Amino acid sequence: MTDAERRDLEHKFGYRFEHVEWLERALTHRSHIFNSDARSNERLEFLGDSVLGLAVSRVLVARFPDWDEGSLSKARARLVSAVSAEDAANRLGLGEHLRLGPGEEKTGGRRKQNLLADAYEAVVGAIFRDSGFAAAATFVERSLLSDALSVAELLADPDHKSALQEWLQSRGLRLAEYHVVRETGPEHNKTFRVSVRAAGRALAEADGHSKKSAEQAAAALAIGLLREEDAKRAPQDTSHG
Repeated sequence: MTDAERRDLEHKFGYRFEHVEWLERALTHRSHIFNSDARSNERLEFLGDSVLGLAVSRVLVARFPDWDEGSLSKARARLVSAVSAEDAANRLGLGEHLRLGPGEEKTGGRRKQNLLADAYEAVVGAIFRDSGFAAAATFVERSLLSDALSVAELLADPDHKSALQEWLQSRGLRLAEYHVVRETGPEHNKTFRVSVRAAGRALAEADGHSKKSAEQAAAALAIGLLREEDAKRAPQDTSHG
């Protein structure tokens, strides 16, 4: 990692590393270690996952003193999800700094949800190892919680699968089909990648720590794509009307 890259990331993080090797390791995917002596970010991701959960829990308890355990758990699950972590990673531009092997590079690893979410958690773990919980929690608040979600958004339970189904039915199309593409990780912490096929084609793939969450995430991507395509066609359709 060059000094310029390090300064760029530290500026985005709002944090300066005492030991830059933690940052380098956080950005090193396991596919890269076959081409160098660097160790991957998996252990930091494991640690960062726990630190992230605690940091988010602390903020929620302080911000919403009247919420019961169920509401707090629901909000925390939303905030520490792969979708949320991926969003944070994209805001920080982590994808362009990932250290990947040739295979992952060719298959678009810098844009994959699971790699980006894992990298974000690994950065949380790296800051924890470098300076402790207070610094890691401050980073989480700045990078993940600065744009605080409303109570309604935190506690909402969006059903993207139903939204996709309604969209397809309204156009006389067959219902979507979901398939598990692969399962990774240990039994107690598996990640599922699910693909969704609808409208005669494969639309999207997404990850989740359960098949249900992965299906919901894939459906959200699919309905977003279909609506975007609808919006692009709309001006053409009206011009011919």
